[in-house]
Amino acid sequence: MSTTSETAMRWSRLLSARRIRYDGSVEPHVTDEPPLRTDFQRDADRILFSPAFRRLKDKTQIFPLPENDLIHSRLTHSNEVAVIGRSLGFAVGREIAARHSEDPARSWAQDCADVVCAACLSHDIGNPPFGHSGEDAIGRYFRSDGAKSLLRNAGFDDRQLLDLARFEGNAQGFRILTRLHDEPRQGMRLTAATLGAFSKYPREAGDELTDPSTVFLRKPGFFQSERLIFATVAEEVGLVRCPTASLSFVRHPLAYLVEAADDIAYCILDLEDGLRLNLVPRHKGLEALRAVAEQTPHFSAPLDEESDDAVEYLRARSIKQLLIETQQAFMDCETSIMAGTQRQGLLDVVPSSQLLRSIRGLSETYCYNSRSVLEIELAGYRLLGELLGELVPAAVKTAAERCVHEQKLLRLLPRVPDDPTAYERVLRVTDFISGMTDSYAVSLYRKLRGISLPGSVRW
Repeated sequence: MSTTSETAMRWSRLLSARRIRYDGSVEPHVTDEPPLRTDFQRDADRILFSPAFRRLKDKTQIFPLPENDLIHSRLTHSNEVAVIGRSLGFAVGREIAARHSEDPARSWAQDCADVVCAACLSHDIGNPPFGHSGEDAIGRYFRSDGAKSLLRNAGFDDRQLLDLARFEGNAQGFRILTRLHDEPRQGMRLTAATLGAFSKYPREAGDELTDPSTVFLRKPGFFQSERLIFATVAEEVGLVRCPTASLSFVRHPLAYLVEAADDIAYCILDLEDGLRLNLVPRHKGLEALRAVAEQTPHFSAPLDEESDDAVEYLRARSIKQLLIETQQAFMDCETSIMAGTQRQGLLDVVPSSQLLRSIRGLSETYCYNSRSVLEIELAGYRLLGELLGELVPAAVKTAAERCVHEQKLLRLLPRVPDDPTAYERVLRVTDFISGMTDSYAVSLYRKLRGISLPGSVRW
């Protein structure tokens, strides 16, 4: 993949405030009257008040169904990512205005901060229950021989099959933000800038695009059902097209900040959770945090390292240092980012990158592979696969072909799949499954299996 400087992106276009409808059309620009907030702040508000965002409260970050209220859920994680991203966007926007003498009448720092904040709020909105094991469960079901045969016979093409076999929470998130929320009224109608910054992987599914060495080509970022919508977003903000037959683009520059904010949050705060749960050996966790934190100006070592205050102080200082390094890394890489030739994420090139790898190693060893996490993830993995095994065969059939049992099953969905194609009907099932909270998924599974019935007596 290569691009040229003649095709480099422009900041004035990248921060387009025009809103995108779920049919791929661009909404005429209307300002708030009275002007209470900016267009990009309206994006954040729409995301924050959406049911899909609220459900993140009961979705796994790392530790499924935690009993400790201080442990992160997807909701608290998303809010913290938004705070980190807002700071990064503000710092970068200020530098952009100074470096390029951009329109002085525009608040570049505020606009960049608001766009990154909104995109960060929504970055996990499409994740299914039980974290990444939920994504794996959905993809594994559709990669099974039985499911592939079922979908082939129903007329699915190669890319539609790959949408499901490589099910990706980012693509589901784009679908929620552009189509599913308030669907009868043209969707959430976010600005093109926010949708562009949200899209870490601006490409459709396809074997020819698998490229682990280029950060934005590692995964698909939208389904075939939203292909036209994404093309509209890319055109509106001026993303550079990759030279492939598939629909793929280079990443919106602010998506690098969204990714960095997410990585900073999960890297530092997952370790903090591990320390709170006494999973990570205290001396190892504090030493790893201190190695990053002590680089900040005016650092002073905690007096009592046995207290939770020490962990919180080192966590805060570590995040501050990573903010400083990430902002500088973005400005150092701006030319390649704007040209679409930046292949690495920002945290791969910051001075503390090796220290971050050490922190991730601790989390992987002591948190992600802890017995409690593995047990619930494995149970959730099986649970989602079995629910799909019930619902998908029913959705593939037309209404006239379904038996009474299949008709009843599909009435469990918020919207009975009556879409014109089998592909669109199956997507309604994955919408339902991925939209579940951890608790609801467990509850529904128990009811369908007769383990727990509504109103039943417990002996």
